[in-house]
Amino acid sequence: MKRYTLLAALAVVFVAPLLWALGTSLKSQSEATRMPPTLFPTEPVTRAYGTIFEGTTQTPVLRWFANSLIAATLHMLLVLAVSSLAAYALARLEFRGKRLMFVVIVSTLLVPGFVFLIPQFLIIDQLGWLDSLTALIVPGAAGAFGVFFLRQFFLGLPRELDEAALVEGANHWQIFTRITLPLSKPALATLAVLSFLANWNDFIWPIFVIFSPEYFTLPPGLSILQGAYTIDYPVIMAGAVLAGVPVLILFALTQRYVIEGISRSGLKG
Repeated sequence: MKRYTLLAALAVVFVAPLLWALGTSLKSQSEATRMPPTLFPTEPVTRAYGTIFEGTTQTPVLRWFANSLIAATLHMLLVLAVSSLAAYALARLEFRGKRLMFVVIVSTLLVPGFVFLIPQFLIIDQLGWLDSLTALIVPGAAGAFGVFFLRQFFLGLPRELDEAALVEGANHWQIFTRITLPLSKPALATLAVLSFLANWNDFIWPIFVIFSPEYFTLPPGLSILQGAYTIDYPVIMAGAVLAGVPVLILFALTQRYVIEGISRSGLKG
């Protein structure tokens, strides 16, 4: 009984902010700032969502939503492609310096992310990608976490499958695409969700490399909605609800694979 009580309390803690954002987005400005506050609106209004969907040249919220969706999706696919190839090589192939290479890759996880901001900015500037969605998609695609996570999962797959495939005449590319990847759906789904969320919620990096409002993503874009002296709380919360919908849908579709992927990706080395 105590266990279910604890789980119910945790559920309330996690769900309450979502309900608060949804309720505030349906309030008027006067009710949103009323004291004491109310969880749900007494007279629901959709003014905030009308403001969000109409937008202006300086606050094209739907354009920001589309930018976030495009950048996060393409970044996720790029992370899966790069990380799975590198992880397969480190887990299933034998070559000189493999262990040293893996140690170097994993050691980058210990370096704070802010250390890479200036070098990445200079590289993006030299490539001519500043103020474009490419600057939000490519950097971070070869992150160490994805390589480490998938390598640990690949190590747990039976090597007998590879050996049997080699005996039948398959090469490593065929083993990778026809055996390893199909058996790694839980790990791939988990990494997909994590990389999508990391790009979707990123606030600092877009501020560094994006200058035009039409190329903003939702996190930095929604900060523009805050006025210098007054804050329209229903509009801010409507933007937060809009930003949360794709994340909730993605997790609902992949939660079974995510739970299995986390439980099976141990620390086997």
